[in-house]
Amino acid sequence: MVANTTITFKKPAVPEKGTAVLLTGKELALGPVASSLDEAAGSRFAVAAKIKGYKGALRKTLELVAPSGVDVERIIFVGLGDVDSDIDWLRLGGATAKALPDEGEVTVVLQDAEGRGPNGEDAAAFALGLVMRRYRFDRYKSRKDDEDSPRGPMTVTIGVDNPEAAEAAWKDASAVAEGVELARNLVNEPANILGPVEFADRLGELKAKGLDVDVLDEKALTDLKLNALLGVAQGSVRPPRVVILRWNGAGDEAPIAFVGKGVVFDTGGISIKPAAGMEDMKGDMGGAAAVSGVMLALAARKAKVNAIGIVGIVENMPDGNAQRPGDIVTSLSGQTIEVINTDAEGRLVLADILTHVQNVAKPKAMIDLATLTGAIIVALGHHYAGLFSNDDALASALLDAGQATGEKVWRMPLGEEYDKLIDSKNADMKNVGGRWGGSITAAQFLKRFVENDTPWAHLDVAGTAMGSPSSDTNDSWSSGFGVRLLDQLVKSSYEKA
Repeated sequence: MVANTTITFKKPAVPEKGTAVLLTGKELALGPVASSLDEAAGSRFAVAAKIKGYKGALRKTLELVAPSGVDVERIIFVGLGDVDSDIDWLRLGGATAKALPDEGEVTVVLQDAEGRGPNGEDAAAFALGLVMRRYRFDRYKSRKDDEDSPRGPMTVTIGVDNPEAAEAAWKDASAVAEGVELARNLVNEPANILGPVEFADRLGELKAKGLDVDVLDEKALTDLKLNALLGVAQGSVRPPRVVILRWNGAGDEAPIAFVGKGVVFDTGGISIKPAAGMEDMKGDMGGAAAVSGVMLALAARKAKVNAIGIVGIVENMPDGNAQRPGDIVTSLSGQTIEVINTDAEGRLVLADILTHVQNVAKPKAMIDLATLTGAIIVALGHHYAGLFSNDDALASALLDAGQATGEKVWRMPLGEEYDKLIDSKNADMKNVGGRWGGSITAAQFLKRFVENDTPWAHLDVAGTAMGSPSSDTNDSWSSGFGVRLLDQLVKSSYEKA
């Protein structure tokens, strides 16, 4: 069950209880089932539509409460519009969820004016959009009279022409929904609850889903010489962790690797951030959350692929033992880094775990996700993630996956001119490159830790993983961005048929 919602599919039939959801076509045309229910309720739809000015536009809704002559408690009409893709059905499901009560029984009839419905994949996409939009992070709500009080359980029956095909597609889609929910929960948790150890413990629970989970503690990280990561963590009383998640669904093939920045709270360290808005830095582990979510999704749907996820989990705090501006650390790769700004800490964490995953797994491709720079928000706002890559084929596949899922990415440049900006007089490199092109110089920094023959992409999700604007499929501060994107990438480019 995702978002406290149970989904089942059956043949279209006239709803008999709870909430009924019916589709409206052009010129307010109703399908056979919708027409039957409306007729039984006194043909009030046309009258209500006229009074409310409802035109049946795409994803617009009209509600009739306590209709006479029928046993359903309410009827919700949803504009069908011209839907022709998974993403359209996904958004339609989300728009439907916005109009639903907080709990109870719901029957949705996916049938147009001619009595036709979506195929199995599209019906599953509708259900995915519905459960994603129903998600609410309410575990710390104690007042039941709040507008955002905890939602109760909901049972949703979806009427569709081929329920067997829809059920089969929903098995995969619900696995992705689990991954999105996990990512959202991790990002939404306050940092006093979710420290590095607690984060690692939660990922340990994914063994029950079929993932192999290895947790590297502070001693192991010290022995392995992940000094760049350890330098970030040394100002916190809470010890760091690196967690490695493995899913083996394709024999002996080299895996695809997902790498996530997991800074559970980022004060900026000695280069401390301004107080205003610092509470949002509980979400500076959005990349690690997305990696965790996609690995859960792959395991839950038993994807025919080998994948490895690695997350570096630290807290960046000011302290008498904290890393200082001007310190020089030797990374796992052997390259030395002059720390100019301790608030540019995520790239230090990623540098070591990028090296480690290449050493232990020799991946066929490697994608890192990180809430890395405010500069990417200046460039792209909150609707696209920044994409940097050394491989055109991988970049193209990510762009396509972004369009297919609505988790969109925009390719940004890399180049020698930007790389020179992180050269240091005192070490092999410095961790910041100046005011201009901050997201690019951060990516150039990471690129120095990627072996030349490894296809690699960096996704800067600072504007999309947290504080994202409300949408048809999300009303939570945390979006879970990256889970559906990477799952789609695996399906389209790496998974065995």
